Amino acid sequence: MELFDVYPLYDITPVKGEGPYVYDAEGKKYLDLYGGHAVISIGHSHPLYIDGLRNQAGKLGFYSNSVKNPLQEELAQKLEEVSGCLDYQLFLCNSGAEANENALKLASFHTGKSRVLYFEKAFHGRTSGVVAVTDNESIKAPFNKGHQVTKLAFDDLAGLEEELKKEDVAAVILEVIQGVGGLDEASSQFYKSASKLCKKYAAVFIADEVQSGYGRTGNFFAFQKHGIRPDIISIAKGMGNGFPVGGILIDKNIEAKHGLLGTTFGGNHLSCAAGLAVLEVMEKEQLMGNAGSIFNYVQDKVSRIKEIKNLKGRGLMLGLEFDFEVAGLRKDLLFKHHIFTGAASNKKLLRILPPLNIKKEHFDNFFEALEVELEKLVHSERG
Repeated sequence: MELFDVYPLYDITPVKGEGPYVYDAEGKKYLDLYGGHAVISIGHSHPLYIDGLRNQAGKLGFYSNSVKNPLQEELAQKLEEVSGCLDYQLFLCNSGAEANENALKLASFHTGKSRVLYFEKAFHGRTSGVVAVTDNESIKAPFNKGHQVTKLAFDDLAGLEEELKKEDVAAVILEVIQGVGGLDEASSQFYKSASKLCKKYAAVFIADEVQSGYGRTGNFFAFQKHGIRPDIISIAKGMGNGFPVGGILIDKNIEAKHGLLGTTFGGNHLSCAAGLAVLEVMEKEQLMGNAGSIFNYVQDKVSRIKEIKNLKGRGLMLGLEFDFEVAGLRKDLLFKHHIFTGAASNKKLLRILPPLNIKKEHFDNFFEALEVELEKLVHSERG
């Protein structure tokens, strides 16, 4: 049987990972500054993470949500402690798309409404409801286009209130820092006002922290910088360091009822073990502080490279913007220097999403390689 061909693949086969590195079948070492779309939060093959999964697998790997699983409660308590998000409830699932689907469904249940507002350049997932609120028409099937959704310009408060006034809006969903869309972040005033408008017009305010959460920005969640409190927060990616796990944090004002949400695999014993290990490592190794510290270092390095026109994002959710498309540069960094980086819908943006325990010397290696390739580009232009 052949694989369904939906991904363009680099001719690289990683077989081993350690810290910020992955190794291919020939033993070649690659610096991972992309973390598999911001998934690798505490580094590849972290010993504490491996022990946590191994120990739990030796006891019980899975049973359904028809029985008690104390690991879920332990994860909820640890998440509250490390994130500082008090008075929320946790629902566990398996991925970011599933988290956002459940967030939208819950918002509709809670409000009795169906329309959802989203923003330009948004990416919330590929499943039915969340692809409808993703700003990429090429990945929407006719089936997906039946949802009641409205797209707005990012940072457009007047447009947001105009739609909310119609009083048929169940939810407003946004990424505080857009990921695939190119690392754009609106003003604090926008987020604060959007949150207030949602309360005024009885719509649920959903912060999609699937990529920007779990310490990546230097805060546990990106929204915390702006002094707001979302009604629902979606999480995934860095939550399990590669183990499939996601969830939503739900304000306690939103009432739970049996059967409202459900999942077979969500919150299983192994995924909880992975989630607990990630939070323990983040706390012990002070990874949020490291993300902030490394960001300051990167800012300084970037200021010395004239070809970089803009540094976007914060912490270790970064975009280096050039005045040329970066597809060729990414390939040269990968195949000539063995460094993984990421792309965005902005074709002039190089995305950097490394493990949160990355060190300055790893970025030194990256910038050395980058300057070599930029110098080649300058020479080729002079021709």
